[in-house]
Amino acid sequence: MYPTPERPTNGIFVEQQIRGLRAKGVEIEIFFVDRLSQGMSCYYRMRRALAAAVERFQPDLLHVMYGGVMADQVTRQFPERPLVVTFHGSDLFGENHSGWVRKWISHYGVRCSWRAAQRAREVVVVSRFLEALLPSGVDRSKVRINPCGVDLERFEPLDREECRRRLGWAEDGFQVLFSSNAGDPVKRPALAREAVALLRRSGIRAELHYLHDVPYADVPRWLNASDAVILTSFQEGASTIVKEALACNVPVVSVDVGDVAERIEGIEGCYLAESDAVDLAEKLRRVHDGPRRVQGRERMQDLSIERIAERLGDFYEEVLGTTRASRVPVAAPPTETCSLTSKS
Repeated sequence: MYPTPERPTNGIFVEQQIRGLRAKGVEIEIFFVDRLSQGMSCYYRMRRALAAAVERFQPDLLHVMYGGVMADQVTRQFPERPLVVTFHGSDLFGENHSGWVRKWISHYGVRCSWRAAQRAREVVVVSRFLEALLPSGVDRSKVRINPCGVDLERFEPLDREECRRRLGWAEDGFQVLFSSNAGDPVKRPALAREAVALLRRSGIRAELHYLHDVPYADVPRWLNASDAVILTSFQEGASTIVKEALACNVPVVSVDVGDVAERIEGIEGCYLAESDAVDLAEKLRRVHDGPRRVQGRERMQDLSIERIAERLGDFYEEVLGTTRASRVPVAAPPTETCSLTSKS
């Protein structure tokens, strides 16, 4: 999970976290394992190259930015080094809605995650929900909850009418945004479509837009053009689109999944719904009848890239048991990154 020229938005939250750490003075070298291009076997072929990178950089700490096979391999290869693993979601609960082959492979990945979590010096999960999915043999005192940050300079409230004109959306319609392509069964796009269809049948001029293959620089415009973001996933670790929507003061209507309940708690105009189209449509209707903007940005201040980087940097110091400057590596997921990090 790291951006490449071919996939510029893949794992962009990892790149943002690294950028935040570098701004705090942490020296980081990235070891990138491109599973999407090279296949699963790349995890078993990376040992020599990773060993050479560690020998050259001499990091104080390795940070593996995803669980699964890669984390299992790295924690097995470097048992003597301070090592942190971050778990993001599917590396702990698997992929149970993408066919039996993918389900079987992902369950193997989950077992690899369990082994990595037991070996790692410290463990990071991006939401409280994920901590419960760690096996009982993992010492909870070494587990930290540290969400990925949101870029508040990029994601900010913009003029809704201007954004709609730029996108060619109807200015007087009720615009609902769904973050995923229509073919991902985990996201349940059919449930979102049914809810919006019910809304239309009730007399509201609702339109559903799919946020898919949109350049990252354009995502704030899509969010600000929307009246609501709808989330219907079977499973989520920590939803990035929810944090980005709140940073733009855009209402969220979601099933109770991942960390959404925690993110929208107490924000008037955001709603949790049951996993059925009728209740989702009813919650969308409440957004339609309300001001269609919420006070979410202030809540996101504590989740800015800068704040998250500061917390992670302090965590590195705790792991190393010192306040001296340090070097640290990071490893990551499906398109993987192993980064070597050092504080100067």
